[in-house]
Amino acid sequence: MSRIKGCFERLKSEGRKALIPYITAGDPDQATTLPMMHRLVESGADIIELGVPFSDPMADGPVIQRAAERALEQGTSLHNVLEIVKRFRETDKETPVVLMGYLNPVEVMGYATFARAAAEAGVDGVLTVDLPPEEGSEMHDVLLANNIDPIFLLAPTSTVERIRKICNASSGYVYYVSLKGITGAGHLDLDSVATKLGEIREQTDLPVGVGFGIKDAETASRMGELADAVIVGSAIVTRIEENAEQPESAIESVGNFVAELRRGLDG
Repeated sequence: MSRIKGCFERLKSEGRKALIPYITAGDPDQATTLPMMHRLVESGADIIELGVPFSDPMADGPVIQRAAERALEQGTSLHNVLEIVKRFRETDKETPVVLMGYLNPVEVMGYATFARAAAEAGVDGVLTVDLPPEEGSEMHDVLLANNIDPIFLLAPTSTVERIRKICNASSGYVYYVSLKGITGAGHLDLDSVATKLGEIREQTDLPVGVGFGIKDAETASRMGELADAVIVGSAIVTRIEENAEQPESAIESVGNFVAELRRGLDG
């Protein structure tokens, strides 16, 4: 059983929901990412989404774009990200890690080479923002061959046919983007989220995680009543940015915030 599947099954048996924080690898610097990951787990994270920095992050809002810029200024590459995961696995063999990013760095490395390296490092899932399943069969197949879950995005505009196609291609969990537009935007319409989650669950038994627009413990709690997982990115990355010159403070701020989210989610 994959780590991701095992994680969701354990949480379900406990009547709890998954908390999935997102950070960009190499932000504010590479040395901080590893202790930040461990602090996320200590604070209540169930799965970590680790962003691979890219120079043209078109789906991301200004907060995560700036995080990618800071990471790239530190020279953070896909190889560095995999090395960080490998080091994380030296002391944490339980917490699933999902890489989230764009296709270009993977294409440069080569699909098969990347999938093998990711598996060896201890990566559990890969979400490639700009690779829809109909264009990603080769990547999809090499990930599965290396026991890595390919994860795809669903949007408020996704049709039933589209939902079915995405769910059939997905493994681990499905990521529902609860707002139209870029990360860090807008406020949540929980009724429309509930309606869409109903449509998604008619097409799959996979857990459904919801991200975009979750800013505090209250919204995490309300979303946790609907979704199987709550994914928080921009609100965490903002705290890193505010403390970018003081990495220890960034770790402390993020840890405290994630602990608040966990308490909100657990009620």
